[in-house]
Amino acid sequence: MTLLGKLYAWAIPAWESESPVDHTWVTSYDNRINGYPTIDEVKGAHQFFWYCWGSFHATGGTPVDPDGALGQQAGDLSVAQCLVLPNVDSRTSLAARGTIFVYGVEGVCHQLANQVLYATRDGASHAPPLTVCNARGYLLSSFIYGTYGLSHISWAAKAASCTGAHLAARTARSGGLTMASDAPEPDEFEKRAAEVLADDPAKLSRLLHLRGEVQQFAARAWPGTSQPHAVALNARNQHLIDEAAKLLGPENFKRLFGVDPVAKVNLVDPHIAGSAAEIPPPKAR
Repeated sequence: MTLLGKLYAWAIPAWESESPVDHTWVTSYDNRINGYPTIDEVKGAHQFFWYCWGSFHATGGTPVDPDGALGQQAGDLSVAQCLVLPNVDSRTSLAARGTIFVYGVEGVCHQLANQVLYATRDGASHAPPLTVCNARGYLLSSFIYGTYGLSHISWAAKAASCTGAHLAARTARSGGLTMASDAPEPDEFEKRAAEVLADDPAKLSRLLHLRGEVQQFAARAWPGTSQPHAVALNARNQHLIDEAAKLLGPENFKRLFGVDPVAKVNLVDPHIAGSAAEIPPPKAR
């Protein structure tokens, strides 16, 4: 059943105040107008809050935007609820994780928020879905995890079951998935990289090749069965980002990612990773 409404994307600074990264989440309401102070009040108002691998936040706000508003777009709230369960902490519910089953491995808050926002895709007009691309650090996480996370097959199946839209894994590019009937479209990372390196197509090609290698490496299963420690995940991610810095050079790196190449980037919140319940993902059929 279609439930038309609007989805809003929000941001606050990530867990580490000096990290150039925002945490993102999604709501069915404008918290600048209705700033519900608790999740119980959200539920009581028959509204939806998607935790997106984070805690509950009544409002947003970042150093570059006092409201922390990343965008809003009409969408199907029933599809959004199917893709990712709202009003439940991702740490305690598998359904609230979309297909970002293991935090920091398949993706982080940016990718899970994008999965919710996929419900804003308009199949009739072919309007692209809203994403949290305006969040600080988004292109850093997209470089490693893509738009919708690294569990491409699981995400394609989830999107198809909730929307009827059949997605296919990209072959020409490794940024994620595209409509099965369409040619691969550049994602936001590729588009920005093409702008920055417009005068150096050879370097652009090497960067996109590196990104493909990075995502293949990042998608490998970690040894053991427990949630990987945030320190290990952040160290791995920093190494992968440093490889991009070596290729791009300081000026192009800052133009592309919006941060200094010597900045310490922590995409994985140790509190969230450390308190995430170990819930096995569904077995492939």
